[in-house]
Amino acid sequence: MKKNIVIATDNLLLTNNAKTAHGLIRGSKRFEVLAIIDEKNKNTDAGEILDGTYRNIPVIASIHEAIKTFDTIDYLVIGVATIGGVLSNTLLNVISEALKKGIGIVNGLHDQLNERKDIALLAELAQVELIDIRKPKSIKEMHFWTGDIFKVDIPIIAFLAMDCAMGKRTTASLVVEECLKKNMRAEMIYTGQTGWMQGNKYGFIFDSTLNDFVSGELEHSIITCWKEEKPDLILLEGQSSLRNPSGPCGLEFIISGNAKQIVLIHSPNQKYYDDNIQWGEIPSVESEIEIIEKFGSTVIALALNTSGLTKSEAIYHQVRYQESLGIPVVMPMEEGVTNIISKIKGL
Repeated sequence: MKKNIVIATDNLLLTNNAKTAHGLIRGSKRFEVLAIIDEKNKNTDAGEILDGTYRNIPVIASIHEAIKTFDTIDYLVIGVATIGGVLSNTLLNVISEALKKGIGIVNGLHDQLNERKDIALLAELAQVELIDIRKPKSIKEMHFWTGDIFKVDIPIIAFLAMDCAMGKRTTASLVVEECLKKNMRAEMIYTGQTGWMQGNKYGFIFDSTLNDFVSGELEHSIITCWKEEKPDLILLEGQSSLRNPSGPCGLEFIISGNAKQIVLIHSPNQKYYDDNIQWGEIPSVESEIEIIEKFGSTVIALALNTSGLTKSEAIYHQVRYQESLGIPVVMPMEEGVTNIISKIKGL
């Protein structure tokens, strides 16, 4: 059975920092979302203000309101990613209040709750769980890369992006759903906290894994999924981007994960990495594709994140890229991912 949760977003619900909350609002096989705690956006529906789809998930002002409104709350989920993964004082206060009322905590930040003595004591007194998703595995639990990835005989498709928080996981999730509708068995390998929270069975937390074991953990997740589920294809949730200087990432999926096909995500309205001018301009899509091709993989589709664009601007970019790249260009949130599915069928 799904566990009932409320999600704390520290008044960041409508920012990219709340991408964990966004993913859970759009769906989870693990949790039932009762409400979002975000005083700034209270008295709205989370789905409607996120993407215009009513989902019967109220946005409320406080943990106290949540406790009064709902009979059973199993967990409070921290629904934001912060710089450095540090919990703010306001989030710590919400966590403390939840624990005092016997509500467990699911925390996806690097700031480990079990290492905070005051928080751990409250959880012990209330006899509830503190789940730190980013708690690093022990060395005994991890895997080295073996080369067995080359035995996998089904398509492996990686979802990479020009920058962080552009929709890699969301696009991959939509493709999984659409594949199932078309009688294709697709499995997604999660690589971040939200993918685990959404209930994906196979994967690991990329940025809490020792660097020596990243390639091995990726390979192990893919091979385990392939052997146990016998899917028609496997999709990899990418992390960060190839050239974001704060955390370049992506070649692991191509090289260690042997992803020969790539769906690339791009936000035409975003000029700088993480919207930070000091981090440099995001290069052209064409140059990113060139790099990917040099490593032996093929970009089979481009997905557009249309944040900040009018409908006509989005369509302009869609047409422009389709003409210049000669591959399907989709707008997942507006039009779905059918054209990507058509490309996958050809594999």
